[in-house]
Amino acid sequence: MTTYEKLKTGLIAEPRTWLITGVAGFIGSNLLETLLGLEQHVIGVDNFSTGHQHNLDAVQSLVTGSQWQRFNFINMDIRDADACMQACKGVDFVLHQAALGSVPRSIEEPLTTNANNITGFLNMLVAAKDSNVKRFVYAASSSTYGDHPGLPKQEDTIGNPLSPYAVTKLVNELYASVFNRTYGFKSIGLRYFNIFGRRQDPEGAYAAVMPKWFAALINGEETFINGDGETSRDFCYIDNCVQANLLAATTSNDAATDQVYNVAFGQRTTLNELYRMIRERVAVAHPDCIDRDPVYRDFRAGDVRHSLADISKSEQLLGYTPEYSVSAGLDEAAQWYLDNI
Repeated sequence: MTTYEKLKTGLIAEPRTWLITGVAGFIGSNLLETLLGLEQHVIGVDNFSTGHQHNLDAVQSLVTGSQWQRFNFINMDIRDADACMQACKGVDFVLHQAALGSVPRSIEEPLTTNANNITGFLNMLVAAKDSNVKRFVYAASSSTYGDHPGLPKQEDTIGNPLSPYAVTKLVNELYASVFNRTYGFKSIGLRYFNIFGRRQDPEGAYAAVMPKWFAALINGEETFINGDGETSRDFCYIDNCVQANLLAATTSNDAATDQVYNVAFGQRTTLNELYRMIRERVAVAHPDCIDRDPVYRDFRAGDVRHSLADISKSEQLLGYTPEYSVSAGLDEAAQWYLDNI
């Protein structure tokens, strides 16, 4: 039995109270679905700036009535410090996912991005500390690696941030570390790599290549690849991400706290390989697309050529064991994409 399997059994036996910020978003709603399925009590907050009511409706349809009764939703903005304090009362674990996650938007609106991603983060961190929350887990980002060329990406080696968004996520890590040294309040940051899966918004800012390609192939439209298609990414299925969050929140290993971790599968997939995998799955329902090739266009300025995470730290300190490869994750997610894109 893995660490994660033991954890899930223990949570069912001894339910806790969790707070998820950004609960109506892609990752937040998947955390909600899993925790309610494990009979947990969940407070969820969102202001629907990037999240959607239909994500919450989808979760409600997937859990039992009694499980849904354990969910309390608060429509609030994390830029409101008093609201953050109220939301944290009586909470055991905070999973902080709320942020403006768009690099282009951060370039266009640096003040708004700063207000949400830094002031909002600090409001939640202070509220969690003052409410004696057991653990504060927050969504960090692989964008923190910036211009550092080394592969695989290791947590203690980063470069210069390349966007206002990346600056905000780095500042989150710095604040979390200072709160440990100053107040003894221990947090854990999770640097997400290209998370994909059900309830991913094709129009959203986050790793949207998969839903976009599913949509194009389903609708008989051209599918575009920037460059020669040999650009690679470490794609990570949403259930692996959920596992990392729950392990981080509940770890009893003191050495595992006040840390940041890569959350990925630890495998490079080129865009050409990804396109072929998606095309095969769409072709089950739309056979005419099997011979359709992508359209290659110029490399996009600023794009990193290759990305790959070293997940050994997550494995050793958290007991993280990602269950889903890219292929297995696509097998799980394909029907959702086909039905919802």
